Amino acid sequence: MELSVLYSKRKTLALEVTREGRVLVRAPQGTSAAEIEPFVNAHRAWLEKHLTIVEERRRRHPEPTREEELRLRREARAYVPHRVEELARQMGVSYTGVRINFAKGRFGSCSGKNSLNFSARIMQYSPHAIDYVIVHELAHTVEHNHSSRFWRIVEQYMPDYREAEKELKG
Repeated sequence: MELSVLYSKRKTLALEVTREGRVLVRAPQGTSAAEIEPFVNAHRAWLEKHLTIVEERRRRHPEPTREEELRLRREARAYVPHRVEELARQMGVSYTGVRINFAKGRFGSCSGKNSLNFSARIMQYSPHAIDYVIVHELAHTVEHNHSSRFWRIVEQYMPDYREAEKELKG
């Protein structure tokens, strides 16, 4: 198992499995390899579990080719803005704009000025999962956080949102 170590002004050791399936050890500055190795060994079961999850996710959703990326962008531009408009009307909320990108780290975001951004990668998922991402971001136009009030808004318009979350995480 290949490890990368990132030293910073933190106080504790931490492990991370990246979306690419790399293992990252976050360590306080000055931490020796002799301190890192036992920490990693103590968490080997956790690492193996999460590496398996990442590999399964990458198997189900491989990195698109340039041609596939262009197709996903076209599909998202044709579908997402129209669907955002429909769902915003149902929810009684407003937004300032919709942009499509190809972000890897998140499916959507909402700026402080209620501008919505969506990754074209959501087009690889079911219409239900896409609706969840849109409802989630539209709920942020009312609540710019993940408070219980925010989740009540999401649940009001999508009672089975947890199923969509599972699909997106899987």
